[in-house]
Amino acid sequence: MMIINLMGLAIIALIVWWFWLYTADNTMVINNDVTIEVKDGVYSPSAIQVNANQPVTLKFLRKDQTPCSETLLIPTLNISEQLKLNKVTQIHLPDIPPGEHAFHCQMQMYRGVLKVVQG
Repeated sequence: MMIINLMGLAIIALIVWWFWLYTADNTMVINNDVTIEVKDGVYSPSAIQVNANQPVTLKFLRKDQTPCSETLLIPTLNISEQLKLNKVTQIHLPDIPPGEHAFHCQMQMYRGVLKVVQG
């Protein structure tokens, strides 16, 4: 009985860490494009910083076969794209307003943020 309780607590701790405590590495875009890998339930990198008022290309390489990884949404920029499996899907952003723009799958299990700062 004690082992089951300990396993339950470990699973709860993992869930809390994954959904509320995990922070991703921040990637600064230099060449105005970045490749984001969609694999194992995460976007990598999931925190991307770009300069405002400059064109940026986000290249999503989907390696995850789950249906949730198929759709990419960036609600604040009115973007909804279908990501092809094992192929790069390019999203061109000609002019992005400053601020944080969350991107995620339709169920918000895959999550990331595009941080746009004044250059």
